[in-house]
Amino acid sequence: MKKILKPIDLNIGVFKAYGEVLSTQNSKSVVINNGFAQKHYNLCNIDANENGGVATVHLYIGKKREFPLKINMMEKHPFFSQTFIPRSNNSFLVVVALGDEKPDLRTLKVFKTDGNQGVHYNKGIWHFPLIACENEEQFIVIDRNDLGKKENKVIDCIEVDIDEEIEVLRD
Repeated sequence: MKKILKPIDLNIGVFKAYGEVLSTQNSKSVVINNGFAQKHYNLCNIDANENGGVATVHLYIGKKREFPLKINMMEKHPFFSQTFIPRSNNSFLVVVALGDEKPDLRTLKVFKTDGNQGVHYNKGIWHFPLIACENEEQFIVIDRNDLGKKENKVIDCIEVDIDEEIEVLRD
């Protein structure tokens, strides 16, 4: 049986089980730089230090996905969190699920950002790879780097195939 998922608006309460919503809405802030900037602080805490790793910043350039989008796999990072911050004001989609050895598809959710929100996946959260709704979308991504240490045996990413027919609509 095919499962069709329609995105729901991303909000702090519903996303809490998977991670954090990065937004200036309802965040703590202070005025800095002699009044020329407002700092929104502690939006999330990067969890990347397992076995000598460090937090690192990447730039991803996403290709526009075709919809309905087939969800045929999911991935997770068991030893670090991962943060996606869009560089545009365009919305993007987030597909997440809870679960240990494999995604618990009963918890599968699809969220639509409002264009000003980023997401922070907690360590070990199952998710589908980046879903850009426009071509050449840029994202600042913060996650783990082991600085090239060969002795570091941390598993970077676990991927699993999804046997069920699952499609995600854009809206």
